Amino acid sequence: MTAPNNHLTLGPGAEFDAVRATIARWGAIARGTGDDGAVLDVPAGLKIVVSTDTSVENVHFRRAWLTPEEIAYRAGAAAISDLAAMGATPLAMTVALTLPDNWREQSMALADGIAIIARDTSTPIVGGDLTTGSELSIGVTVLGTVLHPLVRSGAKTGDTLWVTGRLGGPLLALKSFERGQDPTPIHRQRFARPVPRLREAQWLAGRGATAAIDISDGVVSDAGHLAAASHTQISIDLDRLPLIDGASPEVAARSGEEYELLVTGPSTIDALEFEREFGIPLTVIGTVGKVGASGPGVVTRVAGASVPAPKGHDHFSVP
Repeated sequence: MTAPNNHLTLGPGAEFDAVRATIARWGAIARGTGDDGAVLDVPAGLKIVVSTDTSVENVHFRRAWLTPEEIAYRAGAAAISDLAAMGATPLAMTVALTLPDNWREQSMALADGIAIIARDTSTPIVGGDLTTGSELSIGVTVLGTVLHPLVRSGAKTGDTLWVTGRLGGPLLALKSFERGQDPTPIHRQRFARPVPRLREAQWLAGRGATAAIDISDGVVSDAGHLAAASHTQISIDLDRLPLIDGASPEVAARSGEEYELLVTGPSTIDALEFEREFGIPLTVIGTVGKVGASGPGVVTRVAGASVPAPKGHDHFSVP
């Protein structure tokens, strides 16, 4: 027996009552849940892209900073941004929720946040898991399809380094939260409601982009991943970084969880056409060169002179 949207009917129990309530809350954006696994149709000739992202209370956010809806939206956006970085089109998502007792009353608000990002990006929810634990944790696995994926190893000597959007908002919001202050609306929006650059990545791929990564740990740190994967040296001009109001180049370079795209490709990409299409800037911030004697890495400059690279975020760094 199946329920609306091809959900299987679940058995009795408090856990499954919560699952039923969540599925009902999601409505049409949830499809075909209830079996041991989701069965998806993939168009012939396309590749599957799969990525998982986890958002954990007191690691990625604090409860006082955001609404439950924003917390869940942000968790979904972080995962879907990985599809954007590969130039993929979303196919489906699953959600694994660890729900402590003190979050039970907010479970439907969390469901709403997931539903918003799922609808905004046309990513159906096809399954997941629900358990209890000591901290709220939202694990989102996303699947997408692509013909020719953008991969980190694709950067080539002679490429131009581009970045979408304006940087620095999430770090400025975080600093305000940590001081017990309210961030400015634009900084808070960038922290709470990041936008996965799905269409932007596909547009760039169609115009010769060779590699991409979404900015989750900071533009310099993530450029380092591109350099390592492609065995190149990437040079970044910090004074060319596009800044959100109130940000300095150092803040822009260090700001994580931006979910803008760092892209390599030809210098002939039309940045004005990009901005007309998407309403955000596309900015040249550096170049890709041959690897030096010290191996692949990132060189940062200001006014043409080398400067120490600002550090981004690392979950396992020593304070």
